[in-house]
Amino acid sequence: MSEALAVLKQGREKSILRGHPWIFSGALKKLSGKTGDTVRVVDSEGNFLAWGACSPDSAIPVKIWSFGNEAEKIDASFFERKLEQAFLYRKTVFNGVLPDAYRLVNAESDGLPGLVADVYNDCCVCQITGAGMDRFRDVIAKLLLKYAPRSVYERSDVESRLRDGLSFRTGLLAGEEPPEFFQFTENGIRFSADPRNGHKTGFYLDQRISRKTVMEAAAGAEDALNCFSYTGGFGLAALAGGAKRVLNIDASADALAIARKNAEANGFTEEQFGTQVADVFQFLRKCRDSRRTFDLIVLDPPKFADTAAQREKAARGYKDINLLAMKLLRPGGKLFTFSCSGAMDGDLFTKVVDSAAADAKCDFRIFARMAQGPDHPVAATFPEGFYLKGIAGVRIS
Repeated sequence: MSEALAVLKQGREKSILRGHPWIFSGALKKLSGKTGDTVRVVDSEGNFLAWGACSPDSAIPVKIWSFGNEAEKIDASFFERKLEQAFLYRKTVFNGVLPDAYRLVNAESDGLPGLVADVYNDCCVCQITGAGMDRFRDVIAKLLLKYAPRSVYERSDVESRLRDGLSFRTGLLAGEEPPEFFQFTENGIRFSADPRNGHKTGFYLDQRISRKTVMEAAAGAEDALNCFSYTGGFGLAALAGGAKRVLNIDASADALAIARKNAEANGFTEEQFGTQVADVFQFLRKCRDSRRTFDLIVLDPPKFADTAAQREKAARGYKDINLLAMKLLRPGGKLFTFSCSGAMDGDLFTKVVDSAAADAKCDFRIFARMAQGPDHPVAATFPEGFYLKGIAGVRIS
């Protein structure tokens, strides 16, 4: 049986030598591996470069497991080392005290392409998105029990699996069935997360620092508006920080039901924590037409652009909601606006917000920029890992 091999075209090895984990189809001279195989990556002269995971039909046919060490074996011991490195990194950035809920593995940025793993107390919810990682599903499940001894549950129901020729998979991988809801505390606020039906792994753990920033800026706000609220994280942060009232808008009645449950767990009344099922774009336009205003607005929409080809359309969507929100801000009001679209870089997102302020004819001044939390690292060799951009500003007039 011949060795699974990826041969690069002449001169296309530079990114691999710098440690970038992706090989695009245009860089390949030859690829002999099958979907999910571990392939030996060599330059045009046959010199060893790396071990990679093979997905021939993907736009990124090879994702790198290991650089430069030809003797390394991609086996259980390899993944055990990688997981331990990821865990020790979290211990370091959280100064030795891990939060109740955190991301343990952040795919390429932890050297494990195709794997995301979030820990909620003694349970883990993981997403396996690549064909190479899918081959090691059982190995990964057993190893994750070290960090989440009660349960390892899979939520591999994301579109990126389809690009690797994989179908959706959900269900228990190891341990016992997880509870219906995870209960955890973040920044002193109690939350519930639904591991089986919630977004991502049940909660947006990447917004930890941004929620704290909102909390610290909310004092004195009479009326706050939390758009695309999901289960109410930013709304609860605003109330915890001193806002008098917050209205949470989301298209999902199920998400808002959990949001109300979270509010009750934190002692907030329905008068303080309101919810409304609505399309955010339509709701903002109705507020504009009725001249309704707010002291604090949070815009945390879902991803508008998966690829560079969708960037222009996404920019229009971001400008639309930011323009509407700025018109609803009272003088002295604060706007927290986010983009989780990896295809929208930080400079473009800033230009979109600047353009919205100009069209709204308001004096908008930025006082903070936000990004994904420290448990969602960005490897220096993988800038694509930076996806969450946030801007906080005040409308002066």
